[in-house]
Amino acid sequence: MATPILVTGAAGRVGAVGRTVTELLLKHGRSVRAMVRTEDERAQALRSIGAEVVVGDLLDLDSMHRAIAGCETMYFGMSISDAYLAATVNTAAVAKYHGVKALINMSQMTVSQMSVTETTASPQHKLQWLSEQALNWSGLPVVHVRPTIFLEGFFLTLTPESVRQSDQIRLPFGDGKTSPVAADDVAGVVATLLEDPQPHIGKIYHLTGPQSESMHFYAREYSEALGRKITYQDVPVGPWREALLGRHWPLHVVNHLAAMADLHRAGRFDRLTDEVQMLTGRPPLSVREFVRNNAAVFTMRARSTAGA
Repeated sequence: MATPILVTGAAGRVGAVGRTVTELLLKHGRSVRAMVRTEDERAQALRSIGAEVVVGDLLDLDSMHRAIAGCETMYFGMSISDAYLAATVNTAAVAKYHGVKALINMSQMTVSQMSVTETTASPQHKLQWLSEQALNWSGLPVVHVRPTIFLEGFFLTLTPESVRQSDQIRLPFGDGKTSPVAADDVAGVVATLLEDPQPHIGKIYHLTGPQSESMHFYAREYSEALGRKITYQDVPVGPWREALLGRHWPLHVVNHLAAMADLHRAGRFDRLTDEVQMLTGRPPLSVREFVRNNAAVFTMRARSTAGA
């Protein structure tokens, strides 16, 4: 029987890299052990497509032994969390114990601008920089994957309401440029690395979309995709942050997003690479294509006519 590839975070919802990685590997005939936090319909769906499902917690030692034992290759990915560093170190310790031969680590591109003397205001960035350091110190054979901002994050989560209601993208990015990348493209890179990791051990890959442009440019891309005029309205970071807290978003997440907004305003997200195409053989999805694919989310449902 083939040695399974471990994929953590395999039951995610919208824009879930782990879930898509699992699907891609299974389509390519690979044996996959999918780690999920909860036994629910998403776990059953993974079983139905052929994955071996393990229920556990990245912070729990016994869970990680059950997940990693018997795997030589694994993907580590975790959502934004104040426990991110602890989960990384717990995973690394167990992976080293079991002799894992390749660990593909999901990080963030802003880490490339950080060092022991340079940081950001984001608590999540700090945890991810420290997590990379810990993995490097562990001596494990690691590949770091550093995507920029996800299309499924700010764009699909935080812009549809204002686009539907007022044909405006309301984000606190100022005139800063950004190069958002689709989760499917990131998952394609991760799956490629997992299938043949050895040539990539010790490398770092930076993933972006096909363009680095301002939000005014992307508003025109929205317009082309939706067939109506969409404009960009810059909003102050402070009130935007407070509005997220008013929706009961976790403080750690909100502080991370606010720091990312400040970095956009400072031009720190103006970056562009060709590594998605280099590794997958296909160009990354553009904002226009992404919005067109998700047009229903950005469009107000027509009101039913009386008597219709």
